[in-house]
Amino acid sequence: MSKFDPYEHLNVSLNHDGSLTRYVKLPTSAATGESPQHAAHSVLSKDVTLNPDKKTWMRLYRPAKLPSNDNSVARLPIILFFHPGSWISMSVAESIIHESTNRVSSEVPAIVVAVEFRLAPESRLPAQYEDAIDAILWVRTQAADRIHGDQWIRDYGDFSRCYLYGSCSGANIAFNAALRLQELHIHPLKVAGIILNQPFFGAKQRTKSELKLATDQYFPLPVQDLLWELALPVGTDRDHRFSNPLMDKSIEKKLKNLGRCLVVGFGGDPLIDRQQGFVKMLVQEGVPVEARFDDVGFHGIDLIDSRRATAILTFIKDFV
Repeated sequence: MSKFDPYEHLNVSLNHDGSLTRYVKLPTSAATGESPQHAAHSVLSKDVTLNPDKKTWMRLYRPAKLPSNDNSVARLPIILFFHPGSWISMSVAESIIHESTNRVSSEVPAIVVAVEFRLAPESRLPAQYEDAIDAILWVRTQAADRIHGDQWIRDYGDFSRCYLYGSCSGANIAFNAALRLQELHIHPLKVAGIILNQPFFGAKQRTKSELKLATDQYFPLPVQDLLWELALPVGTDRDHRFSNPLMDKSIEKKLKNLGRCLVVGFGGDPLIDRQQGFVKMLVQEGVPVEARFDDVGFHGIDLIDSRRATAILTFIKDFV
């Protein structure tokens, strides 16, 4: 029987310089631009540079037809989106992510800022949290600048209804960015809620669901362990606060100020016990939490099952 190779499962190989070669190239979609050729687009999108030195950027989305009240444009919630990919893969330009973000913008409806953050292991944590904060501060700058700010944010966004939304590792980023924001001045922005879809957390101590689903076909335990090894700061382990917030006693005060949270999970995800433990921690600290757990489904099911994607989108619409 051949030995299981997590690198092979992920379709990557580790290079001598610590970088990864990624063998899977998913199809990508271009942004429409501010005035696309086709009137058929229900959502417009455009790419904006965030930090040229870090090669980070964002794709902004807005409904093509803006809702109006009394002939004036009704302001839309602003959703900052952090994509899945377990720290090491995916991009907001990949068609699978682009199309799902389009749906969020169209159906919520909302201005969506999808963040192209740095990937591990080339950039290890907390680089991704820093990129998230950069993006939030960029939105704040546009909102505050009545003359030169980006029009989509400045004229169409509701600064009092800003949401941080992440999936998988992106949910970990949204949570950690929300904690870091408490030390920063972000007026006129106000974070009205945090949306965590199947958040990726870990720890040295195994949970029952991790042991029961250790050989899960999508997210087996050796793969999870390798992903943390590639993402966490060198020399740390899975009990680091980035991976295991339950071990971090210093965040108790910050949790009390976290605000509303929506947490989504599925019973067939090896991470389900960890996600439920996370919700319990939030509730104990008085955080208003909506937990939407379904017994059936696996990690990342919404990327391939359109019905589950629609169900999660409904949860988000209700929450926002």
